[in-house]
This record gives sequence, C-alpha cells and structure tokens, in this order.
Amino acid sequence: MKNQLGRNRKNLLHKKFRWSEFLAEKLITLTAFISFVFIVLIFIFVFREAAPIFSSEEKKVSLIQAGEVQETYGDVEENNSPITSNQTSALETSGSEGDASLSNLTGTEWQPVSEVPKYGLLPLILGSLKVTLIAIFLAAPIAILAALFTAMFAPRWAKELLKPAIEILAGFPSVVIGFFALIVLATFVQNLFGFEYRLNAFVGGLAMSLAVIPIVFTISEDALTAVPKHLSEASLALGATKWQTALFVVLPAATPGIFAAILLGIGRAFGETMIVLMATGNAAIFSTQIVEPVRTMSATIGAEMAEVVFGETHYNVLFLIGALLFLFTFTLNAIAEIFIRQRLMKKFSGN
Repeated sequence: MKNQLGRNRKNLLHKKFRWSEFLAEKLITLTAFISFVFIVLIFIFVFREAAPIFSSEEKKVSLIQAGEVQETYGDVEENNSPITSNQTSALETSGSEGDASLSNLTGTEWQPVSEVPKYGLLPLILGSLKVTLIAIFLAAPIAILAALFTAMFAPRWAKELLKPAIEILAGFPSVVIGFFALIVLATFVQNLFGFEYRLNAFVGGLAMSLAVIPIVFTISEDALTAVPKHLSEASLALGATKWQTALFVVLPAATPGIFAAILLGIGRAFGETMIVLMATGNAAIFSTQIVEPVRTMSATIGAEMAEVVFGETHYNVLFLIGALLFLFTFTLNAIAEIFIRQRLMKKFSGN
C-alpha cells in the first residue's frame, strides 16, 4: 500500500513538472513568434514608406497644379502672393530634375534641399563603409588579442577584473562616446597627425572602435573558452609553448565564433548613428580619403528625418536608406548563418 502511494505521488509530481515544462516551452515559442512578427511589421513599414520612390509621379508638379505650396527650410521669407508662370515653370523643372530616379539616386551629390534636389546615395554609402572599415580594422585585432590573453594567459583574479572592465564599454551611451570624440579625441588626433579637418572619417572610425571592441571581445572570449581543453593539452604535451598553442591551435579552432564576432561588430558600426553624427564632420563628400569629413547613412536619417515634409520625395528617400540598412544587416546575418554553421562548423568538427 505504501509503495503504491509512493508511486502515485511520484507520478503526480512528474506530471506537474511536465505541465510546467510545457507551459514554459509554449511561452518561449509565443515570445519568439511575437518578436518575429514585430520585425516583419517593421520591414513592411519601412519598405512601404520607401516604395513611392519607384512609382514615378512627380509630386511637385501635382502639388503646383493643385495650388498648394511646398514647405521649405531655412530663413525663407514668407510670400503669400500667387505663384507666377515663371515660378511655376522653374518649380516644374526643379521637380523633373530633382525626382528620385535611378540616375539621381546613384549620383555623387547629396543635396536634398535645393532648387534642384540631388539624392545621390553613393557618398552616404561610401562614408558608412569608410567609418565601418576603419572601426573594424582598429577594433578587431585589439579585441581578439585581448580575448586571447584573457582566455589563455590571464590569472583568475586578472580575468575577473579585465573582462568586466572591457565589457562595461558596451553600456556606455553612444552619445557619450560621440561627445568624447568631438571634444577630446578629434583635437588630440589633429594635433598628433596634423590633419586638415578636425572631424573626419578616421576620427569617426576611431571613436566607433570604442563601441565595437566590447562586442567583438565578449563573443571572441566565449568562443576561445569553448574550445575543448584536450586540444590545448595535446599541443602542450607535444612540446609546443603556450603562445604557440594559443595562436596555432586554440585561435583557429575558435574561428567560427570569432568570425561571428567580427560580423556583429560590422553590423554595430554600420548602423550606429550618434557617434558618426558627432565625430565625422557630417559632410556628404564623395571621396576615398579617410582624413576628409564624411556623412553616413544612419547619420543622414537621424539628422534629417525630423525636418522633412511627410510624404515628399526626401521623406521617401530617407526610408529607402533605412531599407538599405535593413538589407545590409540581413545579408550579414545570412552570411554568418551559412558560412559559420554550414562551412566552418563542419570543417572544424571533422564532418
């Protein structure tokens, strides 16, 4: 009788545990589904707002025909007098030359507020690439070597100090890093190298590397720590030094995680707004020189979105830039998924 009661009690406890596990699983699934739905809705909203660019109707001409006046920027005197035929002709010419056609979007000038608006995206794309590459080239070696030292050589007490100290940079607001670059870093770099421009792509990339280092360091350190101990022990047993083991055994084995860390760092740098808005000079110049001011895609959205007229071409072009940023991030994630899981993981697992 006692044995029977004991078995019944165990069955009830087991059944209760299974219900808890089932509810937790469904809750996690629901949360993931809701997150996915929100991401899809954001995609749809951004692409919907950018879509009118490709429906080639000249908005300014239609507004003039309807007797409306476009909103302007800057110190422009208000004039309530009716639009003359010469002004109408000029505005029609402006609208036809300043539409967001493919030739305009692929131009090298970004002047959205002018008589003939120019929406050339090439200087913005090039500026984003320059700042991102500078940030990665500066941050990746420092972060990976710091992670290698922390995982392989640092004593326990040093590891407990170094890792939180580096990771705390990730909690710094980007506006604080941008303000530091604007006030301190830009002046120091100009005095050190004698740059003509105080704010330029190099200063922006240098400041951006401060935000990228914690991301690359954290993921790289986790990847290095996850390498099986028997690999390093076998290398040491064969007579290799600790540095040789770290560089030629542990580091290659952690390549998938380090590659993922670099990709996430690129995504972080490419989509950052406040740092580049404050530290790059914010000038849309189409140039490959890293010592000249630049303007990035994300900084353009942050600086101009609050001042555009809702629904006009400039507004739609800014959403097109946001859509391009989405596509870039999606491409990075796809590369990480395909290359890391299907190629590198199979290579290092021996399958």
